[in-house]
Amino acid sequence: MALVKLTGGTVYDPANGVHGAVGDLWLDGGTVAAPPADPTAVADRTFDLSGLVVMPGGVDMHAHIAGPKVNVARKLRPEDRRNSPPFRRTDLLRSGTLGSTPTTFATGYLYAGLGYTTVFDAAIPPLGARHTHEEFHDTPVIDKGFFVLVGNNHYLMDQLGRGEHERVRAFCGWLLNTTRGYALKVVNPGGVEVWKQGRNGMAGLDDVVPGFGVSPRQIVAAVARTADELRLPHAAHIHCNQLGMPGNWQTTLDTMRAVDGHRGHFTHIQFHSYGGGPDDQGTFCSRVPHLAEWVNDHANLTVDVGQVMFGDTTSMTGDGPLGHFLHKVTGRKWFNGDTECEGGCGIVPIEYKEKSFVHALQWAIGLEWYLLVKDPWRVAMSTDHPNGGSFLAYPEICALLMSRDYRREVLKRLPEKLRTVCTLPDLDREYTLSEIAIVTRAGPARMLGLPHKGHLGPGADADVTVYTPGSDLKAMFELPRYVFKAGELIVEHGEIRRVPFGRSLAVQPRFDEAAVPHIREWFEGAYTLAFDNYAVGPEYASHGETVVPCRE
Repeated sequence: MALVKLTGGTVYDPANGVHGAVGDLWLDGGTVAAPPADPTAVADRTFDLSGLVVMPGGVDMHAHIAGPKVNVARKLRPEDRRNSPPFRRTDLLRSGTLGSTPTTFATGYLYAGLGYTTVFDAAIPPLGARHTHEEFHDTPVIDKGFFVLVGNNHYLMDQLGRGEHERVRAFCGWLLNTTRGYALKVVNPGGVEVWKQGRNGMAGLDDVVPGFGVSPRQIVAAVARTADELRLPHAAHIHCNQLGMPGNWQTTLDTMRAVDGHRGHFTHIQFHSYGGGPDDQGTFCSRVPHLAEWVNDHANLTVDVGQVMFGDTTSMTGDGPLGHFLHKVTGRKWFNGDTECEGGCGIVPIEYKEKSFVHALQWAIGLEWYLLVKDPWRVAMSTDHPNGGSFLAYPEICALLMSRDYRREVLKRLPEKLRTVCTLPDLDREYTLSEIAIVTRAGPARMLGLPHKGHLGPGADADVTVYTPGSDLKAMFELPRYVFKAGELIVEHGEIRRVPFGRSLAVQPRFDEAAVPHIREWFEGAYTLAFDNYAVGPEYASHGETVVPCRE
């Protein structure tokens, strides 16, 4: 590969303590290289970046871009696709449709166009792993991985109810190896299974799952503990119970306590931060200050936001009862899916409106999280794509965080009542470019345990995004001047120049293989699929796989 020199840019590389220093970068063989020992060395190609802003490639740690439910959502919403301009096939690009759930090729192109080079799908049932890898095969440019759903897995709950923690740990390690997944994910732990049994799926933390003798609190604690015992790069990825319900902030706080000192990543935290219970006299309001204070005081916890943005989108979630609830509230069409022994999902179109008090408060609560968590390394940018909005909204979120004047202009359009139920109107904090680089790149990479992502030091992946600074902050982040992937120029002035295919990212934790016969015996008595057909083979990592090492 060519030796590339990026010279004279203003570099923001917070992971290496660089906060706006003018300097040079060398890209060699897909990685960032140290400057050549020979000062007269000449690059094969040099880019003069004088006056431009240089950051690592973006890392989206929580999105829904592949797998069974995404594919169903594409079919469920033909109107969403018809109303968006398509990608036309060219000599370089494949055709595709946009909307809230872009097709595979379009997803890769759009992320690259924003300067994002690494994306994780946040909720894949193990039975959907092969499907997901197939879609990854057709998603260009970006490196990608996925989190494996375990929070309503029958084997895990069965063994946990029997007090067999050693088997739980071995099962989780085996499952990650078998699916070629990256992290453990719980979604409404226990609650999805309760709902599938015909009961209220909005389970409390201590409601016992019938037939298993285990509570959501025990599931969360066990998975958080297991992720640490397996020394996984990423913490347990937790979608709390009671998502979207007024008064759910207390359940969220109790869930944070339930990880009991282990690492825990709390995802799309905006949807779990609502007042409205008896303590609030039934008034729907923000409880972010109480939750952010807890996060600020507990270094074992991290969050991504799940920012709501105004407009039409699609709610898709492994939280089946939430999908049904949204269907009843909105009256719009609904899809429900069941994955045997593993989980479920719900898909519903949704439109967030500025004139809706509830939607406006959701928007404000998301911004409160960014502004009230003191350490930007522990809060990551997300819209829970597409649940709170498309990832294409990230440039606008950057603008909202960097300009309090812009936030206040938007607030003027929103219901007056909003000002009495949240703290956003009183928050003056403005993000710096370094802080933007943290919440969109360096921070997610660190939370995910990706030592080769999110920074520009020697040995890092040569994924680089170059922006043209200007007073229009949204425009700045919407249209990078250059994007480099693995050292190659792939985007220039919004035009895609090359279409490489990124690698898949997986973990292979060590586990007690003596547990596999028991897993097999249980599996063959419960599943309709043969055990020997369950594992995803290495051939599915068709564009290459990077196995990220577990923690030392």
